[in-house]
Amino acid sequence: MPPRPEVAGGAAPTGRGAATKGHGAAPHSKATKPVKGGWLRESVTVMVCALVLSILIKTFLAQAFYIPSGSMENTLAVGDRVMVNKLAPGPFDLDRGDIVVFVDPGGWLGDLPPDARPEWQQTMTEVLTFVGLLPQDAGHHLIKRLIGLPGDTVACCNDAGQLTVNGQAIEEPYIKPGTDPSDVEFETTVAPDKIWVMGDNRSNSEDSRAHMGQPGGGMVPIKNVVGRAFVVLWPAERIKLLNNPETTFASVPEPAL
Repeated sequence: MPPRPEVAGGAAPTGRGAATKGHGAAPHSKATKPVKGGWLRESVTVMVCALVLSILIKTFLAQAFYIPSGSMENTLAVGDRVMVNKLAPGPFDLDRGDIVVFVDPGGWLGDLPPDARPEWQQTMTEVLTFVGLLPQDAGHHLIKRLIGLPGDTVACCNDAGQLTVNGQAIEEPYIKPGTDPSDVEFETTVAPDKIWVMGDNRSNSEDSRAHMGQPGGGMVPIKNVVGRAFVVLWPAERIKLLNNPETTFASVPEPAL
């Protein structure tokens, strides 16, 4: 009996479609058509995810604010956009020298002028601000420098014309050149859970000093603090980090119990 032929991997193919002369059967591939509108769905998904991420960042991590006045000159100028770290207060503590944004504790800003823009433009601004694509207008927010923490005694001025915190005179390199540490004399002890704030442009700042006669004594509840400003984002020529001048308050003792 003649030997049977061997086929690697199994029996020799037979019938229609069998391989001949060493050539295997060509596999058939079916072309797939792109799903109509797929790119649109992907674009919408990316946009929605970006908006959600922007809202989450604005709500919990950081938020941009617009500077409307010169009370913080020359550190901040009118028209600056600053980014605020919303984790302070919170996981991170507030420190003397921080630049903080806070909600008006009551009566500091008075009645805001009505918005004269068309209603559609106001609505568009509100939406873009809500999702974090526009900086927060000042509105009922203020921005000042934190000078006194709870328990601190802040006073001005000593014989050398300096501000003192807990009896320690401080050098303030951030105040606007040509201005005094304070145009008015005062002394106050910061209440628990509150802070004392002052503008860097001391002669043009309606800060804690200007509200000592109001309920709260010019102090800001810590719960009103939105966060700590840490960078100027815009305009481009003014981009800079807002560092805390740690040496200014380094020698300040802890408040007496």
